[in-house]
Amino acid sequence: MQRVVITGLGMINALGHNVNESFEAIKQGQTGVDKITLFDASNFSVQIAAEVKNFDQNAILGKKEAKKADRFIHLGIHAAQEAMSDANIVTDNKVDDSIANRFGIVSAAGIGGLTNIEKNSIICGTRGPGKISPFFIPSALVNMLGGFITIQHNLKGPNLSVVTACAAGTHAIADAAKVLMLGNADQMLVVGAEAAICGAGVGGFASMKALSTRNDDPKTASRPFDKGRDGFVMGEGSGALVLETLESAQKRGAKIYAEVIGFGESGDANHITTPTQDGPLRAMQAAYEMAQRIGGEDLHIDYVNAHGTSTPINDKNETGALKELFAGKQDCPPVSSTKGQTGHCLGAAGTLEAIISLKAMQEGIIPPTINQFEKDEECDLDYVPNTARAATLNTVMSNSFGFGGTNGVLILKKFEK
Repeated sequence: MQRVVITGLGMINALGHNVNESFEAIKQGQTGVDKITLFDASNFSVQIAAEVKNFDQNAILGKKEAKKADRFIHLGIHAAQEAMSDANIVTDNKVDDSIANRFGIVSAAGIGGLTNIEKNSIICGTRGPGKISPFFIPSALVNMLGGFITIQHNLKGPNLSVVTACAAGTHAIADAAKVLMLGNADQMLVVGAEAAICGAGVGGFASMKALSTRNDDPKTASRPFDKGRDGFVMGEGSGALVLETLESAQKRGAKIYAEVIGFGESGDANHITTPTQDGPLRAMQAAYEMAQRIGGEDLHIDYVNAHGTSTPINDKNETGALKELFAGKQDCPPVSSTKGQTGHCLGAAGTLEAIISLKAMQEGIIPPTINQFEKDEECDLDYVPNTARAATLNTVMSNSFGFGGTNGVLILKKFEK
């Protein structure tokens, strides 16, 4: 099997429009959560979210083409451009024909073009079906994220897509790694994107009682692992990573951020929205066992970027699963959730948090879990409360769990020749 490494990163979220800007804000404990401006939420029970501000979609696609795509695609294209440039693998934004057939993509989203679905549903009901945009369907399909990006960058290899709720981004990284490990491509771009901050999105999650209702205090609304947590805060954004075989990366002299040494997937088979402890644990165990096979039996995890949604059940269950995973192996490493800062970016969360984990490893600093005010006796791990912490990180784990009981876990290791 081929070894798989990561050679390019790109991201956009409520904290910044690129990787470095975003991670600087994360280290400082900033949050992008604020009052909603993307639509009038004044009569909604939830009026807060982590929006991407000052984003010009016309700058990445042109005004005419931008109209053909939903916001989640705009955000994904932006992150993909940064990742491809960071990997030093494009000329005039395109890969050379000599490698295009072996360069693929896995795109990911939890929902896709919800804003355009909402908009065109209203048009259909009020003005009739003849007024629906001819670009409605292409703008809303999740796999069109990959479609737009492959056209822009001349990627002619495997073109895949993942739609597994909030685990989609992590699953996309695992799927890309599988393609490379099996020798079916030399390079793969992974892009997770989400932009569901609209009436239907916020109203839908609010009706499930999944969201925080701290409208009067947006900055402290998302409180992962805190006793007073009352739900997650929606976010939007995109994360993109270039994965390639070690042979390919070394042949072209690419910088290597890390090696993918483990991933695990599982299903809860329990409830459509309520998570279990067992399902996430089995995904972690599968990732850990794979990482041991590749990285050695003495593998030591130095940091866990938790799913950590700030919901009562998830945070308790994830804590329990982590304690069981590390029992008898090592002391449970420091754990933090960055969703208090970026919001919960749904299908993009896994890609964003994998990048955050990579930057943490690269810079030797553990992101904080902000808004830790009151300890919860059921959440009793080291969550790196409120302030970032310097640490030597050689191996990191990133967790993602989604509605439908779908779980994904990723383990990354500093590259060793």
